[in-house]
Amino acid sequence: MIDLRSDTITKPSDKMLDTMLQAKVGDDVYGEDPTVKELEEKIANFFAMDSAMFFPSGTMANQTALKIHTSPGDQVIAHEYSHVYNYEGGGASFNSGVSFKLLKGDKGMFNPDELKYAINPKNFYHAPLTKLVSLENTTNKGGGHCWDVNQFEKIKKICDENELGLHMDGARVWNSIVAKNNNPELYGNYFDTISVCLSKGLGCPVGSILVGKKKFIDKALRIRKILGGGMRQVGYLAAAGLYALENNLQRLSVDHQKAKEIASRFSSKDCINSVNEVETNIIILELNESVEKQKIINHFSEKEIIFDWYSMGLKKIRIVTHLNYSDEDHKRLLQVVDNL
Repeated sequence: MIDLRSDTITKPSDKMLDTMLQAKVGDDVYGEDPTVKELEEKIANFFAMDSAMFFPSGTMANQTALKIHTSPGDQVIAHEYSHVYNYEGGGASFNSGVSFKLLKGDKGMFNPDELKYAINPKNFYHAPLTKLVSLENTTNKGGGHCWDVNQFEKIKKICDENELGLHMDGARVWNSIVAKNNNPELYGNYFDTISVCLSKGLGCPVGSILVGKKKFIDKALRIRKILGGGMRQVGYLAAAGLYALENNLQRLSVDHQKAKEIASRFSSKDCINSVNEVETNIIILELNESVEKQKIINHFSEKEIIFDWYSMGLKKIRIVTHLNYSDEDHKRLLQVVDNL
């Protein structure tokens, strides 16, 4: 089976598993797990941030960040494609009691000028109080696109002028850093909090990290506890993150190249209306209106190839390359695409 539904489906390599088994552990709820501490310090330093905290999932890390920055009744500004709005089970309203103001823009990104005019005046008590801006990098529903770091500076300036927090849902920020050859320390200059996922591009079995300024991460400890995210000898999972940062980060460029080759093959097919410009590891295909989607599904399923058929929309298909998608898989997939 070639499974390209998501980069979350990867399994730990033998070397990663060996590293996990050899980890030194302690009780992380007491703050005594040395491997968790090492991972948190490493990622905090990577982004030039004060502190970091291990979470079982990216959704919990994001939801904690929203809770830290807001009070019930406040408003969060995000793109209409954002994961925190679309794909976290309505957690923002359930956990934090906040509403969203959604901005439009190509590829899951908005213009800083649009942000400026989206902020509710503080003295206009009829509207929710705007308290936080949340960006997603790379943009999942936007096709794996990367924000230009120059835009961060403009957005941060607007946030500072209006006393707003700035959070990044960086589930696939590793892909952006590699694709754009960014210095990750730049992110620490602009964001108050960043969530980063270990179980997507880096191939870990579990885990995300919330990184940020100390005053925010200190508050995160209590929120993580409330949400049920306090774990005990979690160093076995943190060890996977340390291994992945050392061995799996720069190889993301391989996923990006394969994604571009897949997109190129699909773009010549009559059944395809459009293919996104591929920057990282996500391909989004839009079918022509006359094409029956089930026939496309059957064509690939019969060859034991599966994509994300449904989450992007009625006529769209998402394909995500990843660590466990081999060169042999790639060759076989391209042959099946050629015969479509």
